[in-house]
Amino acid sequence: MNEYDSNRILDLTKKINYSETKNIDKANCYILNTCHIREKATDKVYHEVGRLKKKFKNKLKPIVLVAGCVAQAEGEILLKKEKYIDAVIGPQSYHQINETILKLEKKSNPINFTEFEVIEKFDSLNLVKNSCNKVSSFLTIQEGCNKFCKFCVVPYTRGAEYSRSIDELILEAKQLVNNGAKEINLLGQNVNAYNYKKSRLSDLILEISKIENLRRIRYTTSHPKDFTDDLIEVHKNCKKLMPLIHLPVQSGSNRILKAMNRKHTIEEYLQIVKKIKLLNSKINFSSDFIIGYPGETQSDFSETEKLMKEVRFINSYSFLFSARPGTPAFDLKKVNQEEAKSRLIHFQNLAEKIKIEYRETLINKISSVLFENKVNNENRYFGRDEYSNSVIVESNRNLVGEIKKVRILKGNHNTLFGEIDSNLNQSNYAA
Repeated sequence: MNEYDSNRILDLTKKINYSETKNIDKANCYILNTCHIREKATDKVYHEVGRLKKKFKNKLKPIVLVAGCVAQAEGEILLKKEKYIDAVIGPQSYHQINETILKLEKKSNPINFTEFEVIEKFDSLNLVKNSCNKVSSFLTIQEGCNKFCKFCVVPYTRGAEYSRSIDELILEAKQLVNNGAKEINLLGQNVNAYNYKKSRLSDLILEISKIENLRRIRYTTSHPKDFTDDLIEVHKNCKKLMPLIHLPVQSGSNRILKAMNRKHTIEEYLQIVKKIKLLNSKINFSSDFIIGYPGETQSDFSETEKLMKEVRFINSYSFLFSARPGTPAFDLKKVNQEEAKSRLIHFQNLAEKIKIEYRETLINKISSVLFENKVNNENRYFGRDEYSNSVIVESNRNLVGEIKKVRILKGNHNTLFGEIDSNLNQSNYAA
């Protein structure tokens, strides 16, 4: 979502004659777009601003703005502690960025835009064409969260759940496809909580799937509580919807899930997985895990390992519990950190073993790959298969934007390597 936000900020600033530079030395305005989901995010802001101060020590200072969730959570502190920062702009206020920059050009006092104005923000953005021209593009359909998991800062930095209208989303999706997008990834902090005038995520997916030249649809990130039967049904019927579902579970222990206020049990989570698999056996899952949540015992951790072995997530993101200021879990007594780190290492080794075993099943198999870009200046092309696995092939012709059937030859931790299968139909292949 930060990548989507950054692209839209760039679209907005074009209206006041700013353009992107890849050379920091040439910057008149420096915007640091931030995420607050992990610990030490604020420290990274100070580090980055310190680096900038050094770079411009004997030059004209650029306008410096901190945007995003760190700005929302700690804006006043940032402005007081680091005078080099000219303004802070929260994630629901970045439609004010042009006004902010123009004021700062006139040597205005430090500015703090951190009010929740999500409706006004998207009303403003709808007037500015999305210029992103990537083969795989992001589209924010929903922001905010009403779940209030005790560890999570999102409700305090992004606000309550808000869903954009289907009409504006279809219009923006068409813009992206006209720009060259073959795949659209629908984004939301709670993407399957999307609900606009009783239209749900399933309805939006079906509408977007009607767009000509759009070949693939993905969405992230889902909450188990909002995984309704109509959404499950779409995974059976919509051929453009990719068969990988990212469904964060956080823990395999019902006791810890309750302590987290996750609002679902492991039994309910497994029932969702079972229902989806029954309708579409091709589907695989990825997930998020928090290891060492306050109160987690070895028995709770063993339940998380058990879940990993049962579902066999083909990809997972696991972290030690990160206490976020302002959340209910911030003041809870932490698990012994050495023990927590040991559990995390053990869990990640298990997750990696399952991932490797899954990837070994792909060797000598055919995958459908959407190619996104050329690798450096070589005759190699990068793409992703239906399950978001990175794939690289060699080719003497431009593959960008095309879907090809690829035979996987080998792989490493991050990437699969293959060759275009010349015996199979390579044109107009619908994933």
